[in-house]
Amino acid sequence: MQELLSLATAHGITVVFLATLAARLGVPVPASAVLVVAGGLAAMGQIPLWATVAVALAGNLLGDAAWFYAGRRFGHRIMRLLCKVSLSPDTCVRQSESLITRWGGTSLIAAKFVPGVSVVAPPMAGALQMSTARFLGFDTLAAAIWSAAFLVPGWVFSSQIQAVLDAMAEAGAAALVVLAIAVAAGLGLRYWRRRAMLLSIDIPRVSVDELHALMASAVPPLVIDVRSPAGAELEPRRIPGAIVLHLQDMKAQRGLPDFSAHHEIVLYCNCPNEVSAAMAARLLQTRGARRARPLAGGLDAWLASGRATESG
Repeated sequence: MQELLSLATAHGITVVFLATLAARLGVPVPASAVLVVAGGLAAMGQIPLWATVAVALAGNLLGDAAWFYAGRRFGHRIMRLLCKVSLSPDTCVRQSESLITRWGGTSLIAAKFVPGVSVVAPPMAGALQMSTARFLGFDTLAAAIWSAAFLVPGWVFSSQIQAVLDAMAEAGAAALVVLAIAVAAGLGLRYWRRRAMLLSIDIPRVSVDELHALMASAVPPLVIDVRSPAGAELEPRRIPGAIVLHLQDMKAQRGLPDFSAHHEIVLYCNCPNEVSAAMAARLLQTRGARRARPLAGGLDAWLASGRATESG
C-alpha cells in the first residue's frame, strides 16, 4: 500500500489528467476523489498546484470536446450509444435534454455535478447545434468550477488528508479491500435503482407491425408522441397522425384529449427502454385508459421499418 501511495505521489499530475479525462469520457472512475487528494498533496508541496489545475482543465476539455464533436457529427445516434453504456440509460437523455433546453450553455456547469448527465450534456449540446465557441467558453468555465470544487477542499483539509493517507499506508491491503467494497456498493445501489425503475414500467408493448395494422383498421388508435422538445428537434419526423403531448404536460394534466373516444392508445418516444412512453402509459392507465401501451422500440423502430412519417 505504501508503494502505491508513493507511486500516486510521484505521478500525481498524470493520475489527475487520466482520471479526469476518463471521467469525462464516461469511465466510472472517482475523479472527484482524485482531485481532493491532489489538492491536499499540492498544499503539502508534493505536486505543483498550477500543473494540477492545468491538467484537470485539459482532461475536462478534451473529453467533453470529443463528445461534443460526436454529437455534432452523429446527432441522436450518439445519444443512443451513450445511454446503452450508461448505468442510468433511461434517465440520462431526458435529464440532459431538460438542462440544455432550459439553461442553454450554463447547463454545462450544472451537468458537471449530475452523475450520468455530465457525460451526456456535451454531445447533446453538439447535437442541438450549439456553436463551438459558445461550447468551449461555457465548458472551460464549467471545468474550472468543477475542478475548484474538489481541489479547494483538498487544499484546505490537507492535514486531514495526510492523516487519511498515513492510515491507508498503515492499513495496507485492508484499505484496498475497504475501497473496493465501497465502489462495489455504489455500483450495486445504482444497479438496484435501475432494476426497480425497469420493473415499474414493465407493461405490454405494441410492436411496429401491430401499430401499423391498428392504424389501417376501422377504429384507428390514438397515437401520442411524448418526446421532449429537444428530442423532437433532434429527429423532426413523427408517426403520421400522432398528437404531441409531452410527459410533463401529462403529469400536470395539461392538454389531455378525450381518451374515452379511443379503444387503443399507443405512446412513443425515442428513449432507451421506451421509458418516457411507458411512464406516460402507466399514468394514463391510472386515469382509466386501460389500453394505453408504449410502442416497442419507439420512433427509432418505426423509422427502421421504413413506414411512412410526417414532419413535426
